[in-house]
Amino acid sequence: MARLGELLVQANFVNSQDIQRALDFQQRFGGKLGAVLIRMGAVSEDSLLSTLSQQLGLPVIDNANIPTDAAPLMQLIELSGIEKDWWLDQEIAAWTDEENQCIHCVARDPLNDTLHEVLSQCFPHYTLIWYLARNQDLDRVLDRLAKAHDDDGFGNSDDVHLLRELAEGAPVVEFVNNMFSQAIDQRASDVHLEPEEHSFFVRYRVDGVLYEHLNLPKERFNPIASRIKLISGLDIAERRLPQDGRLNIRVSGQELDIRVSCLPGVHGESIVMRLLPKERQTSRLDHLGFAPDHLRLFNEWISEPHGIILVTGPTGSGKSTTLYAALDAINDRSQKIITVEDPVEYQLRGVTQVQAHSEIGYTFAQALRSILRQDPDIIMIGEIRDRETSEIAIQAALTGHMVLSTLHTNDAVSAFTRLVDMGVEPFLVATSVRAVQAQRLVRRLCSCAVASEPLAMVRDRVREILPKELADRPANWKAAVGCAQCQHTGYQGRVGIYELVYITPEIQNLVLQRATASDMRRMAAKQGFRTLRDDGWIKAYLGVTSIEEVLRATEAATL
Repeated sequence: MARLGELLVQANFVNSQDIQRALDFQQRFGGKLGAVLIRMGAVSEDSLLSTLSQQLGLPVIDNANIPTDAAPLMQLIELSGIEKDWWLDQEIAAWTDEENQCIHCVARDPLNDTLHEVLSQCFPHYTLIWYLARNQDLDRVLDRLAKAHDDDGFGNSDDVHLLRELAEGAPVVEFVNNMFSQAIDQRASDVHLEPEEHSFFVRYRVDGVLYEHLNLPKERFNPIASRIKLISGLDIAERRLPQDGRLNIRVSGQELDIRVSCLPGVHGESIVMRLLPKERQTSRLDHLGFAPDHLRLFNEWISEPHGIILVTGPTGSGKSTTLYAALDAINDRSQKIITVEDPVEYQLRGVTQVQAHSEIGYTFAQALRSILRQDPDIIMIGEIRDRETSEIAIQAALTGHMVLSTLHTNDAVSAFTRLVDMGVEPFLVATSVRAVQAQRLVRRLCSCAVASEPLAMVRDRVREILPKELADRPANWKAAVGCAQCQHTGYQGRVGIYELVYITPEIQNLVLQRATASDMRRMAAKQGFRTLRDDGWIKAYLGVTSIEEVLRATEAATL
């Protein structure tokens, strides 16, 4: 039989260095290799189970196939004549099938010879079928069996010292590391822990949409929350005030920077963790989803010697990724590029990156004043949040610097009215801002998508707006279906849709006149600028995304 470590390396789940570290740990402290790897964050439990299934010839059972009620579990216990405490101590649960001919068994150690011998003696006329199960699924079924007992080591105590002990215990450490590993395997950008009255949910945000991953008993929440707070430098005893922290951890072979936010709620603290892989490469502009005419226009913007270019959109719309790609495109080492960010999400070679710390008074505005004394050519500001920052950015643009920044608005032209509303004089906005881009992210269709036909009004609209560079591309309308590869969502990955507005003399005059966003929007439409939804229709025409996804992503945008 092939060794587990060899199989994991062959499947590219881990590397040989991870295996050696785990073996060294195992030699010193004991434990099973798989559990050690999970605790180290080297591999997720799902990857481990699939490899163990291959090695041992045991199937992996899903939670959906485990009884949701304790009754069938108790019936088998009564039939066995063995006390319930033995089942709980041995961490095993079993139930019969509908034909009452087979007994399905899940256990913490399904290879334990003693368990096999005992059950074979208790049920000589039944076929025993053993399964591999995820730890959280086994914990859940044992909870149903134990009801209010705390035999799994998680407990339900508010004592700070006990919580600290539980938070450092192997079951909780393994659970938290595995939660992060599974999140990475599923391409999640955020992990949400949401307590309710009798349970709590673990949800992952994948491709911008939240999916429920686990539903666990409430008594497990405090130790898990305490573990997260402990490793992110937060006070585990403070539950009445919001807290923010961060941690660095290695999971599934990746180095992660995790930002943690705790918010007190009625039933406990809501904990949200943003996952930022350190080793992720900066995207190139031509990989972000720009249509050919938009890509050409954006490259012209960032090649200008001075002025402000704004990228707008809600949180999570890919604004920072676009700015990083823009800096990467223009960074030929012939210019001084400085960024001020909060936080610094990606590290760029050849770029001076400054971390703002508002909690100690080092704000964007203060950082910008220092940056201007560093003889920069290009400045990137993480976000224009207030009048002071916007005025310094405008002065920098007017004195010969190129300034790239983000702003929270629904569409491109609303950026002008937003700056004026901040208190910036219209003539400063009109003379300094060169261009504005609004964007959203739509989910890419999985390869399981099928051909579809849109409404006639959508087809007619695409014919009006289709760029000449794409005129020879045939229509490829598709609809989402769903398969195992995309976790039955129909989508895998995301791509941007964009709205680019250049400052023409007509729009400049409207800004000077303090015109409304609606007036500017009508002028932009006359001049041929595409809306976010129009650009989405083009992506759907090319088969990149679906009509439904474009409608979902642009619902809040002003059309």
